[in-house]
Amino acid sequence: MNEIKLHLGCGKRYIPGFVHIDIDKHPHIDHVRNIFDLSIFEDNSVDLIYSCGTLEYFDREEVVNVLKEWKRVLKNNGILRLSVPDFESIVKVYKKYNDLDGIGILGPLYGRIKINTEEGEKVICHKTVYDFNSLKKLLESVGFKNVRKYDWEKTIHKDYDDFSQAYVPHMDKKNGILMSLNVEADK
Repeated sequence: MNEIKLHLGCGKRYIPGFVHIDIDKHPHIDHVRNIFDLSIFEDNSVDLIYSCGTLEYFDREEVVNVLKEWKRVLKNNGILRLSVPDFESIVKVYKKYNDLDGIGILGPLYGRIKINTEEGEKVICHKTVYDFNSLKKLLESVGFKNVRKYDWEKTIHKDYDDFSQAYVPHMDKKNGILMSLNVEADK
């Protein structure tokens, strides 16, 4: 039996073996739709949800319903894997470099991006930021369990560079500061 793995908010990134869902239009997108609506999937039908660099586009109130919808489609013991900008790392980078404009802090904080939607080009921005404790509390509040950090190097998508592998200085994966908070939880 084949596992169903969703890549929500995938943008330009394609990971083989995943169903790709995004509001932005790209050739590899399987379903062009907002990732808060997974009504095309039945309850308890998905094994893994991977969402990198997307949860922060929902504010702290609307994200609760988004996570409830994602939890609805996950099978019992299914895994939700998230990557969001890590506020603790943002602060660490600022303290180290004391440079708001040049070193890569504004992107993780505000995440301004242009996307192509059914209604035309649209600009979206991050609406919040998380640290581990705030994200864990949020996930537990909607019923996820066993919330833990994950190592991107030990995932099935490790060979597909995305924001879960964002470092400052850029691409310095050996000595840099990981800017992403990589967290997974079980349904």
